[in-house]
Amino acid sequence: MLKLKHLSYHPPASDRAILKDLNLELPPQQLGLIIGASGSGKSTLLEILAGLASGTSGGVYWRDRMLDSELLQQLGGLVFQFPERHFCTNSILEELRLGHPELGAERVEQALTSVGLADQPLQVSPHALSGGQQRRLALAVQLIRQPHLLLLDEPTAGLDWSMRQQLVSLLAQLKQDWTLLVVTHDASDLLAIADKCWQIDRGVLTETRL
Repeated sequence: MLKLKHLSYHPPASDRAILKDLNLELPPQQLGLIIGASGSGKSTLLEILAGLASGTSGGVYWRDRMLDSELLQQLGGLVFQFPERHFCTNSILEELRLGHPELGAERVEQALTSVGLADQPLQVSPHALSGGQQRRLALAVQLIRQPHLLLLDEPTAGLDWSMRQQLVSLLAQLKQDWTLLVVTHDASDLLAIADKCWQIDRGVLTETRL
């Protein structure tokens, strides 16, 4: 279970805290949804959960063990809002093997199958894929790492209706095996598959009923 206990983040250069005394519990194999406007603190929270930043006080716990940034990087896989901007190789295979040169064909096929990209030639450039396919590839890149927690920043942003629905169906399948935490400003497509939901406003997190 993922837990936040009194997590706060107040950068030295700011006159106010970005995150204020956050508390959260998300059981395994569930999808949690955090809804908030731009500037509410939701992306900062994801950065802390991904081990890219450290909270000022409080902590993040997994199975009741408090985690530092290094352990959080091992625990979670972060898919950025526009993951296509972070692709840096010339083929799907190279993207999946980045940092994992020993990766075998079976693991590659398994990852691509799990996100519905098994029919794509491995030598295709990530930048030649459609927007929805690029989101799927970004998920596959994280699944290769076998994280316990998938972190998604605005996963449906910029996609048309059909691609959004396909991505929502994929996330519903993935939560059978992974714990997912999604942050978004527009929850309309995701509420149907969410198990828990919170609102974040000016750094304050409040659980809401679905």
